[in-house]
Amino acid sequence: MSSSIVVWLFDLLARLPLSVLHRLGTLLGWFIYLLSGRYAERLRDNLGHAHDGMPKMEFRKLLRASVAEAGKSVAELPWIWRRSLPELAGKVRQIHGMEHVERARAAGKGLIYLTPHMGCFEILALHMAVQAPLTVMYRPAKLAWLDRVMREGRQRGQVTLARTDIGGVRTMFKTLKRGESIGLLPDQVPGNGEGEWAEFFGRQAYTMTLVGRLAESSGATVLMSYAIRLPNGEGYDLHFEPLQLAFGQSVAQQINDALEKVVRTCPTQYLWSYNRYKTPSGIATPAAAGHVEGKA
Repeated sequence: MSSSIVVWLFDLLARLPLSVLHRLGTLLGWFIYLLSGRYAERLRDNLGHAHDGMPKMEFRKLLRASVAEAGKSVAELPWIWRRSLPELAGKVRQIHGMEHVERARAAGKGLIYLTPHMGCFEILALHMAVQAPLTVMYRPAKLAWLDRVMREGRQRGQVTLARTDIGGVRTMFKTLKRGESIGLLPDQVPGNGEGEWAEFFGRQAYTMTLVGRLAESSGATVLMSYAIRLPNGEGYDLHFEPLQLAFGQSVAQQINDALEKVVRTCPTQYLWSYNRYKTPSGIATPAAAGHVEGKA
C-alpha cells in the first residue's frame, strides 16, 4: 500500500469529529475481535487472568468495554496524528499531577515518562512536548507505509523519535544528561538481553531493564503517565504519578507493580490484546530460568 494513499485516508478521517471516530472504533473493535480468533483469545486470556475470580456477568461487561476501547484506540489515530497541536491541546480536559512534572523540570536532572499501552498514550507525548523538548523511544513499524505515517504523526512540535536500538539508547542517556525529558513504553517487550522476568498480574513477563539504568545513572524523576479517554469523544484526562525506585531491588518488578495499580484504575482502557507475555527469541522461558508463578 502506498504511504501517500494512507496519508490521504488519514487526513480524510481526521476531519470527522472525535466522537464519530470513537463510535466507528467501537464497531472496528468488535469486527477485529470476531474476525481474528488469535486476537480474541489473547485479549480474553490476558483480561481473564488479571481478573481471575470476577463474577461472570461483571467479566462479560468488562470484556465488552475492553473490546470497544481497543477499537477506539485505533480509530482515533487519524485525529491524533493529523490534527494540529492546538486542536489536540483543546481536547485535554484535565491534568492530574502536573505539579510533579513542574518539580522535575525545576530540578534539572531530567524526566522519564513511563507511558503504558493504556488509554490514548499517543496524545501524551504530543501534548507535553508543546511545553518542553521530549525524546520518545519507538519501534519502527514493519510496514514502510505505516512507519512513515506513524513518524509524521508522532514527530511534531518538540518531539524527537529515537529507535529501539543501541543508537536510540545512547540518545536517551544524552537527553537525560542535558536535563531534558524522555518517554518510554514500560510494558513493551524488549529484545534479547534487554530485560528480565518479572511478575505482571500474576504471570511472568519479560520486562525492560533500561528504565533502571537510565534513572540510576541520571538521577532523573520517573513518572507513571497515562491519558484516560473520556466518553462521547469529549477528550482526555492526563495523569502523572511519581515512581520512587529502590535500586537495590528489581526495578523491573517495581515498574510492573506500579503499572498494575495504574491499570486497575481504568482496566477497560488497557490494551489487553498486546502480547505482553511472549518470550523473545533467544531468551529462556520463565520456567527454564528458574521462575515459578509468583514473585521472581
